[in-house]
Amino acid sequence: MKLLRHRPSAPARGDRGPAAARAAAAPPRAARGFTLLEMLLVIALIAAIGLLAAFAFTGGIAGMQLRSNAKEIAAQLRYTRTQAIATGNKQTFTIDPGAHTWTAPNGRSGEIPKSLKVSFLGARQVQPRGGEGAIAFFNDGASTGGRIQISAKRAAWNVDVTWLTGEVRLKRTEARP
Repeated sequence: MKLLRHRPSAPARGDRGPAAARAAAAPPRAARGFTLLEMLLVIALIAAIGLLAAFAFTGGIAGMQLRSNAKEIAAQLRYTRTQAIATGNKQTFTIDPGAHTWTAPNGRSGEIPKSLKVSFLGARQVQPRGGEGAIAFFNDGASTGGRIQISAKRAAWNVDVTWLTGEVRLKRTEARP
């Protein structure tokens, strides 16, 4: 013989009970969260604060311009060294601090903004003309060596080329008076 337990019967489908009736009669609550406008405003504020912080750490536009030009010259010096090794021929990078211009092999050339100060220290024997500087790279990667300094106000970047290995190094420093 089985024992049957009595279960209370569930309300009929149409009979929902008092809580369900109240929920159905109440107007829908507004969804809680952020609007698209609020999200965009927060993103814009974060971007503005980030931009201000970047300018504070890099010295503003002049600091970014200074670093960018120093990196470009370092890259062109490395290119000149690579061309000397690849072709087996001596290659020369020249810079004219007075005219704020530089030239590299294969017709590469560029200008340095007049707002930046440029100085060169290197071997006099490879100078093409008075007032210009040159760094020659040989087929084994060695060079005549030298230093190009680009500065603005008190900040400066040195682009150093070692004479024995031809290695190009970029270092931030203070400007020479």
